Amino acid sequence: MVSELHSWLDTLSNIVQTDFEMRNEVRDQALRKSRDLIRLCSSAIRAGHRDAWEEASALLAEAEAAGAEMQALLAPYPDLFYTGYTQDALKELIEAQVTLVLLSGQPLPPVDTITVPYSTYLNGVCEAASELRRRCLDLMRQEKLADAERLLVAMDAVYEVLMSFSFPDAITGGLRRRVDQLRGVLERTRGDLTNSVQMQRLLRALEDFEQDV
Repeated sequence: MVSELHSWLDTLSNIVQTDFEMRNEVRDQALRKSRDLIRLCSSAIRAGHRDAWEEASALLAEAEAAGAEMQALLAPYPDLFYTGYTQDALKELIEAQVTLVLLSGQPLPPVDTITVPYSTYLNGVCEAASELRRRCLDLMRQEKLADAERLLVAMDAVYEVLMSFSFPDAITGGLRRRVDQLRGVLERTRGDLTNSVQMQRLLRALEDFEQDV
């Protein structure tokens, strides 16, 4: 019995050791890819804010390739795929994709092309909406209020849809907290745009008054 136990334990140990070594290697690779993915997405968004669209497109293409590689790498290991660092990186990818689409006015990606968990996708869309505030402020400084209004409408539309998902965080991946943050960003942006519009009207009224005098 003892010899059988030792034999069984040795076999189990060898199998588990091989599996753990492989998982550890895959995890290390996934961590590296997730860091690269987050860096590429951040750079793509910054390029989009500068209207450097060729650079933004190239960086986004790199990010999408890195995301696909990471998903393929983790496909045999669902437990690693659903870890926080993996989903955070994929969320950043969705944020970059949606942000660049909304900034450029390009068509939105078809919903049936989604390859990440819906919770990750929705969180990425939410962060993309928050990211639009930066562009709105730039447009207000340039007195391009109609363009800023277009982005505010997009932010509002995202908020209205996302606030309807009243499910536990275990299902949505903490979406409620991000939607609450988006609400604050949205209201501040709405207030800033309203003040800009009113200021522009006041300046025009003063100019008209001076011309009439």
